[in-house]
Amino acid sequence: MHRPTALGGAFTALATAAAGVLVAAAVGTTPAVAAPGGTGTGYLHTSGNRIVDSTGATVRLTGINWFGMETDNRTFHGLWSGNPWRGQLDKMASLGYNTLRVPYSNDALKPGATASGINDHVNPDLVGLSPLQILDKVIDYAGGKGMRVILDRHRPTAAGQSALWYTAGVSEATWINDWKMLAQRYAGNPTVIGADLHNEPHAEGTNPAATGACWGCGDPARDWRLAAERAGNAILGVQPNWLIFVEGVSCPSGGLSNVWDGDTSNDEDCGWWGGNLSKAGQFPVRLNVADRLVYSPHEYATSVYRQAWFDAPDYPANMPAIWDRYWGYLHKQNIAPIMMGEFGSTLADPKDKVWLERLMAYTGTGVTGMSFTYWSWNPNSGDTGGIALDDWTSINTTKQAILQPYLIPPVGGGGGGPSPTPTTPAPTGGCTAGYRQVNAWQGGFQGELTVKNTGTAAVNPWSVTWTWPSGVSLASGWNATVTQSGTTVTAAAPDWARSLAAGASVTIGFTANGAASTPGSVKLGGTAC
Repeated sequence: MHRPTALGGAFTALATAAAGVLVAAAVGTTPAVAAPGGTGTGYLHTSGNRIVDSTGATVRLTGINWFGMETDNRTFHGLWSGNPWRGQLDKMASLGYNTLRVPYSNDALKPGATASGINDHVNPDLVGLSPLQILDKVIDYAGGKGMRVILDRHRPTAAGQSALWYTAGVSEATWINDWKMLAQRYAGNPTVIGADLHNEPHAEGTNPAATGACWGCGDPARDWRLAAERAGNAILGVQPNWLIFVEGVSCPSGGLSNVWDGDTSNDEDCGWWGGNLSKAGQFPVRLNVADRLVYSPHEYATSVYRQAWFDAPDYPANMPAIWDRYWGYLHKQNIAPIMMGEFGSTLADPKDKVWLERLMAYTGTGVTGMSFTYWSWNPNSGDTGGIALDDWTSINTTKQAILQPYLIPPVGGGGGGPSPTPTTPAPTGGCTAGYRQVNAWQGGFQGELTVKNTGTAAVNPWSVTWTWPSGVSLASGWNATVTQSGTTVTAAAPDWARSLAAGASVTIGFTANGAASTPGSVKLGGTAC
């Protein structure tokens, strides 16, 4: 995820990560068409400071990071939990996250790479699949829900992040060739919208002997802006429809100031790893295909590192000017869109809650606001925690409540085409039910029951009941509080989605023990479907 560099030449501060985990008013040249929700139609491109779909409608990506493919597991974390992988994506979408940012390391792409940490009882359909095959399934299912996917080259290897986009063991050629392979693999699939080229380029070495990533210094071996151009243009040569997401650096020089020389006059204004785009206006990334560039800063709070600005006398009033300086100006001056690729906190410090509230307000409301992907879904991010709690099913309601007003839920199938036309509601009290068996194995099965409120009024709180034959027992459920008494199963509305509006649907996922069986006598709020 993230490693900070302090202001004004202070040492690089390294946040501790859990073992195995790394964890305003827009100025437009022409009026933009605002999409009512979802992630638009077809491939996306840019127009000034906005992301737009194939019809020209403005799209706001309001997403979340689900990490793990960059670690030794080489696949999504939480696949070891009792919540199946589809259930986790269902929950993300139902909460309003319309985009999934997927960190990976080049290790996960190697021939013969294997995925680990998978609960074969809960996720039997993933057993024996390669990391890329699991990614294929996640992309396919997310796309069916109208979500978009951004691929993030998070690390060269599972061992850790790197200041530069290459290391002694992973060359620039490997970095670019792997990106070209992914672009070819998902060519023609508009669910996958682009490449976050390299996660958190940052400074190393003490100036003037800088060895880290600079911006605009002109050294091909260290200038991240030039490297982003080389990789971005190589990807666009294979897949010209992708967006190219470019993060910032930490210090534009690529090196840290000498705090021992007593001279602060030349100390550099440094920010978060990947978060400093202050030179992008002067030295923009130049791509061969127009309208494909999105700048993607990272932004964190005190649970990651206590930057000096958090203790300024005018905090939090000082924060908008800091965000303006590092990356916000790119949006405000209509230079390019902003997609905040990572931001998050445990919220353990009261200052962090204020920070998150102010940051979200800074991004703007509605479809014209800046895009973002929150860090993270995972509860096991050592210095931020997650939206999901330790059971990978329950939700951190404090964080979710702050983010909720800015989320634009996906519309089913939005990645590949227009949403289906809603049907005319039936009189109050009506419902329909559809069942899909997802998988089956010896002694058990996995299914999804979708219930639609076809009445003219919301059901609040909603509950769905169904029956199973004797001998079938519930193992786990998601998207509701699912319990069983005798042969009757009850799915009660969760606290975060108690009302089912007229015309709306809910999909209840479950695994069960026993012979595969279709739910019978389905009812919504006591009314038979």
